[in-house]
Amino acid sequence: MKKILLVLLCLFTLTACGTKMNTPTAKVEEFLSKYQKMDTEVLNQLDTIIQEESSMSESQKKDYQALLEKQYQNLSYKIKDEKIKDSTATVDVEIEVYDYATSIRKSREYYKDHRDEFEKTKDTINEEGILDNDGNNTTDKEENNTDASTTNDSSENGLIDTISEFIDYKIKQLQNVTEKVKYDLTFNLTKENGKWELDDISDIDIEKIHGLYEE
Repeated sequence: MKKILLVLLCLFTLTACGTKMNTPTAKVEEFLSKYQKMDTEVLNQLDTIIQEESSMSESQKKDYQALLEKQYQNLSYKIKDEKIKDSTATVDVEIEVYDYATSIRKSREYYKDHRDEFEKTKDTINEEGILDNDGNNTTDKEENNTDASTTNDSSENGLIDTISEFIDYKIKQLQNVTEKVKYDLTFNLTKENGKWELDDISDIDIEKIHGLYEE
Protein backbone atom coordinates (compact mmCIF):
# COMPACT_ATOMS: atom_id res chain seq x y z
CA MET A 1 0.00 0.00 0.00
CA LYS A 2 2.81 2.38 0.85
CA LYS A 3 4.43 1.77 -2.54
CA ILE A 4 1.08 2.37 -4.34
CA LEU A 5 0.55 5.64 -2.49
CA LEU A 6 4.08 6.69 -3.39
CA VAL A 7 3.47 5.93 -7.08
CA LEU A 8 0.15 7.82 -7.03
CA LEU A 9 1.86 10.79 -5.37
CA CYS A 10 4.53 10.83 -8.05
CA LEU A 11 1.92 10.63 -10.82
CA PHE A 12 -0.09 13.46 -9.25
CA THR A 13 3.03 15.61 -8.99
CA LEU A 14 3.99 15.03 -12.62
CA THR A 15 0.46 15.78 -13.80
CA ALA A 16 0.30 18.99 -11.79
CA CYS A 17 3.68 20.12 -13.07
CA GLY A 18 2.66 19.36 -16.64
CA THR A 19 -0.56 21.36 -16.46
CA LYS A 20 -0.27 24.76 -18.10
CA MET A 21 -1.16 27.65 -15.82
CA ASN A 22 -3.93 29.81 -17.21
CA THR A 23 -2.09 33.14 -17.19
CA PRO A 24 -1.02 35.51 -19.98
CA THR A 25 2.64 34.93 -19.18
CA ALA A 26 2.23 31.14 -19.27
CA LYS A 27 0.54 31.42 -22.67
CA VAL A 28 3.42 33.48 -24.07
CA GLU A 29 5.97 31.07 -22.63
CA GLU A 30 4.09 28.18 -24.22
CA PHE A 31 4.16 29.98 -27.57
CA LEU A 32 7.90 30.73 -27.47
CA SER A 33 8.78 27.27 -26.19
CA LYS A 34 7.24 25.78 -29.32
CA TYR A 35 10.01 27.44 -31.28
CA GLN A 36 12.71 26.36 -28.85
CA LYS A 37 11.49 22.75 -28.81
CA MET A 38 11.03 22.60 -32.59
CA ASP A 39 7.33 21.84 -32.23
CA THR A 40 5.83 19.94 -35.16
CA GLU A 41 3.30 22.69 -35.83
CA VAL A 42 6.05 25.31 -36.03
CA LEU A 43 8.22 23.17 -38.32
CA ASN A 44 5.28 22.42 -40.63
CA GLN A 45 4.52 26.13 -40.93
CA LEU A 46 8.16 26.88 -41.66
CA ASP A 47 8.35 24.17 -44.29
CA THR A 48 5.23 25.52 -46.02
CA ILE A 49 6.63 29.06 -46.11
CA ILE A 50 10.03 27.92 -47.40
CA GLN A 51 8.50 25.78 -50.15
CA GLU A 52 6.51 28.77 -51.39
CA GLU A 53 9.74 30.75 -51.92
CA SER A 54 9.98 30.71 -55.73
CA SER A 55 13.37 32.46 -55.99
CA MET A 56 15.27 29.65 -54.21
CA SER A 57 16.47 26.33 -55.55
CA GLU A 58 15.69 23.19 -53.58
CA SER A 59 19.19 23.09 -52.10
CA GLN A 60 18.94 26.77 -51.13
CA LYS A 61 15.58 26.14 -49.45
CA LYS A 62 17.10 23.29 -47.47
CA ASP A 63 20.02 25.41 -46.29
CA TYR A 64 17.82 28.39 -45.43
CA GLN A 65 15.37 26.24 -43.51
CA ALA A 66 18.27 24.80 -41.49
CA LEU A 67 19.33 28.34 -40.61
CA LEU A 68 15.88 29.22 -39.29
CA GLU A 69 15.68 25.97 -37.33
CA LYS A 70 19.04 26.86 -35.77
CA GLN A 71 17.51 30.21 -34.87
CA TYR A 72 14.57 28.55 -33.13
CA GLN A 73 16.75 26.21 -31.10
CA ASN A 74 18.94 29.05 -29.84
CA LEU A 75 16.19 31.56 -29.10
CA SER A 76 16.16 32.77 -25.49
CA TYR A 77 13.75 35.12 -23.79
CA LYS A 78 13.03 37.00 -20.59
CA ILE A 79 9.56 38.00 -19.39
CA LYS A 80 9.77 41.66 -18.39
CA ASP A 81 6.20 42.59 -17.49
CA GLU A 82 2.59 41.43 -17.47
CA LYS A 83 -0.41 43.74 -17.36
CA ILE A 84 -4.00 42.57 -17.07
CA LYS A 85 -7.09 44.72 -17.48
CA ASP A 86 -10.43 42.93 -17.40
CA SER A 87 -10.34 40.42 -20.27
CA THR A 88 -7.26 41.79 -22.05
CA ALA A 89 -3.60 41.59 -21.21
CA THR A 90 -0.15 42.45 -22.49
CA VAL A 91 3.11 40.63 -21.85
CA ASP A 92 6.40 42.39 -22.51
CA VAL A 93 9.25 40.09 -23.50
CA GLU A 94 12.91 40.55 -24.36
CA ILE A 95 14.19 37.95 -26.79
CA GLU A 96 17.74 37.23 -27.92
CA VAL A 97 18.35 35.71 -31.35
CA TYR A 98 21.07 35.41 -33.98
CA ASP A 99 21.48 38.73 -35.79
CA TYR A 100 20.58 37.55 -39.28
CA ALA A 101 19.28 40.99 -40.29
CA THR A 102 22.69 42.66 -40.05
CA SER A 103 24.30 39.83 -42.00
CA ILE A 104 21.75 40.18 -44.80
CA ARG A 105 22.20 43.96 -44.92
CA LYS A 106 25.98 43.57 -45.17
CA SER A 107 25.56 40.91 -47.87
CA ARG A 108 23.46 43.29 -49.96
CA GLU A 109 26.04 46.05 -49.51
CA TYR A 110 28.79 43.66 -50.58
CA TYR A 111 26.83 42.69 -53.68
CA LYS A 112 26.31 46.32 -54.67
CA ASP A 113 30.02 47.10 -54.23
CA HIS A 114 31.36 43.92 -55.85
CA ARG A 115 28.99 43.13 -58.68
CA ASP A 116 31.84 41.96 -60.92
CA GLU A 117 32.30 38.98 -58.60
CA PHE A 118 28.79 37.81 -59.46
CA GLU A 119 29.56 37.16 -63.10
CA LYS A 120 26.27 35.59 -64.15
CA THR A 121 24.16 38.45 -62.87
CA LYS A 122 26.44 41.48 -62.83
CA ASP A 123 24.29 43.27 -65.45
CA THR A 124 21.00 42.69 -63.65
CA ILE A 125 21.31 46.06 -61.91
CA ASN A 126 23.15 48.98 -63.43
CA GLU A 127 24.71 51.93 -61.66
CA GLU A 128 21.84 54.33 -62.33
CA GLY A 129 18.83 52.23 -61.48
CA ILE A 130 17.05 48.92 -61.68
CA LEU A 131 16.73 47.06 -64.96
CA ASP A 132 13.43 45.39 -65.69
CA ASN A 133 13.02 42.09 -67.55
CA ASP A 134 13.32 43.91 -70.90
CA GLY A 135 16.57 45.61 -69.95
CA ASN A 136 14.90 49.00 -69.52
CA ASN A 137 15.87 51.31 -66.71
CA THR A 138 12.88 51.46 -64.39
CA THR A 139 14.26 54.62 -62.78
CA ASP A 140 13.43 56.52 -65.98
CA LYS A 141 9.87 55.25 -65.80
CA GLU A 142 9.56 56.52 -62.25
CA GLU A 143 11.21 59.93 -62.63
CA ASN A 144 7.86 61.66 -62.29
CA ASN A 145 6.87 59.66 -59.25
CA THR A 146 7.33 61.81 -56.15
CA ASP A 147 8.26 58.86 -53.94
CA ALA A 148 10.51 57.14 -56.49
CA SER A 149 13.68 58.02 -54.57
CA THR A 150 12.17 56.51 -51.44
CA THR A 151 11.20 53.24 -53.08
CA ASN A 152 14.33 52.75 -55.20
CA ASP A 153 16.41 51.25 -52.36
CA SER A 154 13.74 48.80 -51.27
CA SER A 155 13.00 47.87 -54.90
CA GLU A 156 16.67 47.25 -55.57
CA ASN A 157 17.01 45.15 -52.41
CA GLY A 158 13.95 43.16 -53.42
CA LEU A 159 15.49 42.42 -56.79
CA ILE A 160 18.88 41.52 -55.32
CA ASP A 161 17.18 39.07 -52.95
CA THR A 162 15.90 37.04 -55.94
CA ILE A 163 19.29 36.58 -57.62
CA SER A 164 20.50 33.01 -57.24
CA GLU A 165 24.19 33.86 -56.90
CA PHE A 166 23.38 36.41 -54.22
CA ILE A 167 21.20 33.91 -52.34
CA ASP A 168 24.14 31.48 -52.27
CA TYR A 169 26.40 34.22 -50.92
CA LYS A 170 23.80 35.38 -48.38
CA ILE A 171 23.24 31.86 -47.04
CA LYS A 172 26.99 31.30 -46.69
CA GLN A 173 27.30 34.50 -44.65
CA LEU A 174 24.31 33.57 -42.50
CA GLN A 175 25.88 30.22 -41.69
CA ASN A 176 28.79 32.09 -40.12
CA VAL A 177 26.69 34.35 -37.90
CA THR A 178 27.53 34.09 -34.21
CA GLU A 179 26.50 37.58 -33.05
CA LYS A 180 23.15 37.93 -31.33
CA VAL A 181 20.71 40.78 -30.97
CA LYS A 182 18.00 41.58 -28.42
CA TYR A 183 14.51 42.71 -29.34
CA ASP A 184 11.57 43.85 -27.25
CA LEU A 185 8.19 42.32 -28.07
CA THR A 186 4.75 43.01 -26.63
CA PHE A 187 2.23 40.18 -26.88
CA ASN A 188 -1.48 40.99 -26.68
CA LEU A 189 -3.90 38.46 -25.23
CA THR A 190 -7.65 38.16 -24.78
CA LYS A 191 -9.51 36.01 -22.29
CA GLU A 192 -12.13 33.85 -23.99
CA ASN A 193 -14.34 31.40 -22.09
CA GLY A 194 -12.05 31.65 -19.09
CA LYS A 195 -8.84 30.94 -21.08
CA TRP A 196 -6.16 33.37 -22.15
CA GLU A 197 -5.50 33.32 -25.89
CA LEU A 198 -2.80 35.07 -27.89
CA ASP A 199 -3.96 37.69 -30.35
CA ASP A 200 -2.48 37.61 -33.85
CA ILE A 201 1.28 38.16 -33.79
CA SER A 202 2.43 41.15 -35.85
CA ASP A 203 4.67 40.67 -38.90
CA ILE A 204 7.33 42.78 -37.19
CA ASP A 205 7.37 40.52 -34.14
CA ILE A 206 7.62 37.44 -36.36
CA GLU A 207 10.61 39.04 -38.11
CA LYS A 208 12.19 39.69 -34.71
CA ILE A 209 11.74 36.06 -33.65
CA HIS A 210 13.51 35.02 -36.84
CA GLY A 211 16.27 37.61 -36.35
CA LEU A 212 15.31 39.24 -39.64
CA TYR A 213 13.92 42.56 -38.43
CA GLU A 214 15.54 45.54 -40.12
CA GLU A 215 14.85 48.93 -38.56
